[in-house]
Amino acid sequence: MEIKISVIVPIYNVEEYLARCLDSVMGQTFRDIEVICVDDGSTDKSALIAKKYAEKDERISLIQQENKGLSAARNAGMRVARGKYISFVDSDDWIDLDFLKKLYDAAESCNADAACSEIKRPHASGKNPYKLKFESSQVLCTVAEKYKVLEIPRKCYVWNKIYLRSELERQNLKFVEGMMFEDIYFSTRFLFNCKKIITVPGISYNYWANSESISRKLRDKNQIDLLAARADFIKFSRENHIICDEKFYVKFKTFYRFFGIMICEVREWETIKKYYLFGLIPFFEKRVAL
Repeated sequence: MEIKISVIVPIYNVEEYLARCLDSVMGQTFRDIEVICVDDGSTDKSALIAKKYAEKDERISLIQQENKGLSAARNAGMRVARGKYISFVDSDDWIDLDFLKKLYDAAESCNADAACSEIKRPHASGKNPYKLKFESSQVLCTVAEKYKVLEIPRKCYVWNKIYLRSELERQNLKFVEGMMFEDIYFSTRFLFNCKKIITVPGISYNYWANSESISRKLRDKNQIDLLAARADFIKFSRENHIICDEKFYVKFKTFYRFFGIMICEVREWETIKKYYLFGLIPFFEKRVAL
C-alpha cells in the first residue's frame, strides 16, 4: 500500500479521550494512511489502549518513549513518517470522517505545500463554536495572504492541516522541544517559507477543551513560554518585514479584577503601555523606556 498521509498522534495520559480520537482517524474515508501513535511516557492506560488498536489495524504503529513533552513526541513521529503528507492529531481531539480525503484532494488539485481545514471547539454543553471558518476555498501564495486568512499568529494551530513532507524536510522544520506554544514557532516559519497553501471550507478539526491538559495544569510555565513565543514572533516578523495587526505585538497583559469582575486590563508593547477599562475602553497610555 502506498502511504499518502502519515497521521502523528502524540499521547500522554488521555485514556478518557483516546478511543474517540483513534476511531475518528481509523474511520477516515481516505484509507491510504499510516497512523503513528507516540506514547510520551503515559502513566495511565493510554499506551494499552493504543496497543489494542495497533493489534486490530496494521496501519497503526506505536512508539513509546520516556516523557519528553508534546514537541518531542511530534518530532519522534516525524522522524519515521513515510507518507507524502503529514498530519498532526492531538489525542484528546478528533477529526471529521472525510477530513483527510478533502484536505488531500485539495492539496493535490493545486500542488499545494499544505491544506488547511476549519476548526470547531466543541463543549460539553453540546455547542460547537467555530475557532476558524472559511467562506470559500482560497489558494494563498503571499505571506500577507497566508497570515491574514489563517489569522497568524493568533491561531498558529498545527493540527488542522496536512503538510507536504518534502517541504517540511526542505525547511528542516522541527518543533522546539521543552517549550509550550511550540505551534507559534512552527507555523509562522512554515507559512513564511512555503510557496502555496489552500483553505478547505466545510470540513473541521474538532478541538476539545480538556481541563486536564498539560497546558492548563502548568500555568506558570504556560505564561513564561507564551511570552517567549510572542517575543520570538516579534523578532521573526521584524527581521522578515512581516506586518501584522498591532495587537499581535503585545508583550505583556495584566488584569485587575474586583470580586471576579475585570476592572482594568493593561497591555504593554515595547515602547508603550495602554490601559483599558473593563478590558475594552482605552482611557490612559504611557511611554515605556527602552
